[in-house]
Amino acid sequence: MSARPTPTNADYEFRTFAPKDDPETTEWFAAGALGFHDPVRSPNNMQRMLRDYQADERVLTGVYTASRPPRAWETTRPVATFSAFIKAINVGNGNSLDAQLIADVSVRSTHSRRGLLREMMAASLRRAVEEGTPLAALNASEATIYSRFGFGPSIYTRQVEVDTGEKFALRHSPEGSVEVTEPSTLLELAPEIFDRFHAQTLGSVERHAAYPSRILGLWAENGLAPDTRVRATLHYDPAGNIDGYVTYKTTDWLDDPTRTITVLDLVGATPDAYLGLWEYLASIGLTNSVIVVNASMADALQWAMVDVRGFTVTAEDDALWLRVLDPVAALEARPYDVDGEVTIALTDSLAIADGVFTVSVSNGTATVTKHAVGAAPQAEVSMDISVLGSLYFGGIRARVLARAGRISAVSDAALDTLDVLLAHKEPAYCITRF
Repeated sequence: MSARPTPTNADYEFRTFAPKDDPETTEWFAAGALGFHDPVRSPNNMQRMLRDYQADERVLTGVYTASRPPRAWETTRPVATFSAFIKAINVGNGNSLDAQLIADVSVRSTHSRRGLLREMMAASLRRAVEEGTPLAALNASEATIYSRFGFGPSIYTRQVEVDTGEKFALRHSPEGSVEVTEPSTLLELAPEIFDRFHAQTLGSVERHAAYPSRILGLWAENGLAPDTRVRATLHYDPAGNIDGYVTYKTTDWLDDPTRTITVLDLVGATPDAYLGLWEYLASIGLTNSVIVVNASMADALQWAMVDVRGFTVTAEDDALWLRVLDPVAALEARPYDVDGEVTIALTDSLAIADGVFTVSVSNGTATVTKHAVGAAPQAEVSMDISVLGSLYFGGIRARVLARAGRISAVSDAALDTLDVLLAHKEPAYCITRF
């Protein structure tokens, strides 16, 4: 894709382009590093990022000023950055939908509150609509920014600390075995194992190209050397097939004499693999606790432990924010556990997905009808499009959002119908960050 200048006023120029080994991309990376407080990137680091971004077919956007005061950064370095790329999300029963994943969003503080983010976001979302992409998603660094663009917090995770001291024990011994391996082994194995996990996990997001290197510590953020503290372990089922892995590192002995283990990535394709890897982590000598930053809201480990108080929730994170771009495609793709019908009015400040829609579910499959303007029946429930993003995976219930004033309904019966239709029997879980 070639650069496409799109000036919106005399002060700024918006350019959208594909990452290339050229000064434009280098300057874009440098601007992003400032926005996220990252170290100045080394040439090796830059080349690795470039390869990964190209593999993901990311579309980059930069915002440029026409002039600069003396001694300030050159105008070739953007004052705002934005990237987008397409990956699949598991929407239930193994069904996948493409989603535009949004990342690298930064606006230099000297140019904030001038509508730059809104311009980049609106253009990117409309491009996704034109390409037929029904969803958009992001990880939010701040919780107050993205709802105005139609995103709602949709999947939550918990940070937990597990006491793996003398009292740690599981109520049953999981089948299989574990063995330590070199982290580099997972460059090939990790994607295959994750794909098995992804196919069976509601809300899971397909991983981007940089993931293996990041979770294996094969390069540090400054790109100077690998993280030599990272360790890796594989889980084998009773037949000897690899069905899970964990990568982790310990704190420095001088900083923490108990040596806390921090999990970088734990993926089990089966319940036995998941619990077996936890049993291994608890067996590591000279350590007393394990920290995981992205545990499920319904983590089986807590209920597998003899001492449930050894499982402590220390934080909760809105891990995935979802934006519905095509309500018909999105609602028809996901499965339903009950039948029913409800008519929904959606408002959308970007005029992408607003309208009145009737959702009719029979035998677990939905038929969604968008009604023509002026010919729509009365809506039974009304909400902003960001609320639909929160409801989509069933983790946030319609009843709760109604009590919060985010949903209005003509009757309790209509609200109940919406609530039970969009609920899921299985919890959504996403361990992919982008």
